[in-house]
Amino acid sequence: MQINGLHHVTAIAGPARRNLDFYGRVLGLRLVKKTVNFDDPGTYHLYYGDAAAAPGSILTFFPWEHAAPGRLGVGETQETVFRVPEGAIGYWAHRLVEHGVPHDVPVKRFGETVLAFRDPDGMRLAVVGVPGIEAEPAWGAGDIPTEHAIRGFHGVSLLVADAAPTGAILGDVFGFREIGREETLVRYRAEGAAQGAIVDLRVAGGFLPARQGAGSVHHIAFRAADDAAQEEMVRKLAQNHGIRTTEQRDRNYFRSVYFREPGHVLFEIATDVPGFAVDEPADSLGQALKLPPGLEPQRARIEAVLPELA
Repeated sequence: MQINGLHHVTAIAGPARRNLDFYGRVLGLRLVKKTVNFDDPGTYHLYYGDAAAAPGSILTFFPWEHAAPGRLGVGETQETVFRVPEGAIGYWAHRLVEHGVPHDVPVKRFGETVLAFRDPDGMRLAVVGVPGIEAEPAWGAGDIPTEHAIRGFHGVSLLVADAAPTGAILGDVFGFREIGREETLVRYRAEGAAQGAIVDLRVAGGFLPARQGAGSVHHIAFRAADDAAQEEMVRKLAQNHGIRTTEQRDRNYFRSVYFREPGHVLFEIATDVPGFAVDEPADSLGQALKLPPGLEPQRARIEAVLPELA
């Protein structure tokens, strides 16, 4: 059965060790895969997620040691938002203060309490208090009590000049529907999804275009159950919207196609299969450096240039 929603979000970061410290220690996410950028194997590709490494919880980074800062603008993800239990917002406000994390005062958005903050590279993040998710499993490592821990993605907000063309793709291809409007935001929800169910379109006509760099989201990925579901989405894009995707690319843990949606945000369609336990046991995810078969003969050279993480 197809479950719609986000599969993962991929962003650009500065130093890898700083990135791991923030997302692993300060936010308490699980490092579920330690691999390399397949197109630039001299740098890591780090994957964070929930205890099960489930689609809808996965945040990934390309950390380049000396990456120049990005500039937020039209055609990019404005904010990546995590779910926490409704009663945990006070805990997170205190934790951000304790760790010196730049943050805003909590606000209401579509009736939910949202606490926005930034990571060390300036990437825009938030936690939103969601009622009724206290019993959902949470990653329990570190010093964050499980009752306050992050439960995957709530969703993302995208900066676009016009919401309608992007909304048409979300609805027709990815199974989202518009559920509300608030000021310049148009909210879409994927029915049946828990994690990664929300895409907000923030209309920002006249803003400068985005410039990619540290702190920028490179792309967002939507779920396809398998190759057949992905092929159907590709067919709809071409037939109904005149949009062609790349050829399918094997990313070891999912198979992907990419395209620019009408608002110029880079979208990916990623399969749920085979998943992150395909090359290491589920209980030891993220502990060893994993390389695709084509790069395995270069392991010694790759390990020699990668920075130490611990």
